[in-house]
Amino acid sequence: MPHFIIDCSENVVRIKSADEIMKEVFDAAFSTGLFTASEIKVRINPFAFYNNGNTLDDFIHVFAYILEGRNDDQKGNLSKVIVTKLVSVLPDVPVISINIQDFEKANYFNKSMV
Repeated sequence: MPHFIIDCSENVVRIKSADEIMKEVFDAAFSTGLFTASEIKVRINPFAFYNNGNTLDDFIHVFAYILEGRNDDQKGNLSKVIVTKLVSVLPDVPVISINIQDFEKANYFNKSMV
């Protein structure tokens, strides 16, 4: 737990490799102290086909899913740290954003809990 799913235009992974982008998100999330390294999962989905406000401007959007229990300040800082890192390594990408959603403990279940 947490899961960071990165959607981006296909051109973004031509500018910086998928592995490099995922590492930047991983490192940024880890740097907040909210998660251990073994908890962080990162995936990336480059899109060849998209409509970004009726343009084909490059974009990155990170969907972050974390276990409930962090406060708004912690989540706000996590968002800021990740977007700031992505802006620093991909300054020419015009749209970089993130949103964070909580997993509820009451309805989360995985294989290790069987």
